[in-house]
Amino acid sequence: MYSAFMTTPERLIESTRELLWERGYVGTSPKAIQQRAGAGQGSMYHHFSGKPDLALTAIRRTAEELRAVAGSCLDSPGGAYDRVRAYLLREREVLRGCPIGRLTMDPDVMADPELRKPVDETLDWLRGRLAEVLAEGRERGEFTAGLAPEPIAATVVATVQGGYVLARAAGSAAPFDSAVEGLLTLLAAFKAPV
Repeated sequence: MYSAFMTTPERLIESTRELLWERGYVGTSPKAIQQRAGAGQGSMYHHFSGKPDLALTAIRRTAEELRAVAGSCLDSPGGAYDRVRAYLLREREVLRGCPIGRLTMDPDVMADPELRKPVDETLDWLRGRLAEVLAEGRERGEFTAGLAPEPIAATVVATVQGGYVLARAAGSAAPFDSAVEGLLTLLAAFKAPV
């Protein structure tokens, strides 16, 4: 499953990331991590102090990846609408859901301040970055003065996360796609006349 060139710590981190996405924190046992990583118990505890330490490392890696992927859309050249549109339409594993968003539904992650911190920081960063892009668009005259960047940014994040839930419930990406299409239609209503 993993490259022969991956180190044992990398295999453990990647295995934990996948298992957290699939099963959540409680369902991610040290044994399952070790089996997926092809690593022994001694190797795991040599590199990490335990499951919480490994999970925190995996969550941080997932958060960094989400920021990088979102940033590649939101920090690209072009107008604000096009950048937000690129973020919304980027390729996703819709039926698997968001690996960060799914952690918000995990009571063990939410109850642990250390595990929760990268989740909160990532969602805050995403809302903030979207708000910055939307504010830039309003300042440049791309959007009308009536566009409120912070609430619209929160709506974008809520639509994406809710779209994942609806898609998973339906077993189809169609509800996600429909939510994104509706959001883009609403956002286009704020575009300033050319």
